[in-house]
Amino acid sequence: MAERTGRSIDQFLAEARARIVRFAPEAAWALSRAGGALIVDLRSSDERRRHGIVPGSLHVPRSVLEWRADPAGEWRNPQLQGRDVLILLCAEGYSSSLAAASLVDLGHERAADVVGGFDAWRKAGLPVATATEGDGSLPGMGTPAPRSDILD
Repeated sequence: MAERTGRSIDQFLAEARARIVRFAPEAAWALSRAGGALIVDLRSSDERRRHGIVPGSLHVPRSVLEWRADPAGEWRNPQLQGRDVLILLCAEGYSSSLAAASLVDLGHERAADVVGGFDAWRKAGLPVATATEGDGSLPGMGTPAPRSDILD
C-alpha cells in the first residue's frame, strides 16, 4: 500500500474555509437583495431544473468558474467583474467552499459561500424560483436569473 503524502479532503476543506467568508443562507439572501453581492450557482443544469434556483442568481457551472471569473481572461463573464462580493452556492456547501478559495486566488478577495448550500437555503424557507432554459450562450456566460417567478 502506498504511503499517503498529501492532505486529506477534510484538511483541504478546512484550509479553504479559513480563507473565505461563509454566509448563513438568510444573510446571503439579505446581502444579495440589498445589491451588495451576487449569488453564483455552481450546480448542474439538471439539479437546478429538479430543485429550483435562487432568484437573481447567476448560473456558472463549477467546471468553468475560474475561466468565467478571471478578470483578465478571454472567457470571462462580465457579470462577475466589479462585484463587491461573489457568494457561491452548491448543493450542500462543500464544493462552493473550495471554489470560493480558488476565486480568492484569482483576486476576488471577498469570494464567499453559503453554509449548507442550496439544501440549507430551502430548509430556511428562502425564495426558490423555477429554473428556465439557458439563453443559448456558452455555460457560465449568461446573465442573472430574474427575481420574479418565486415558488411557494
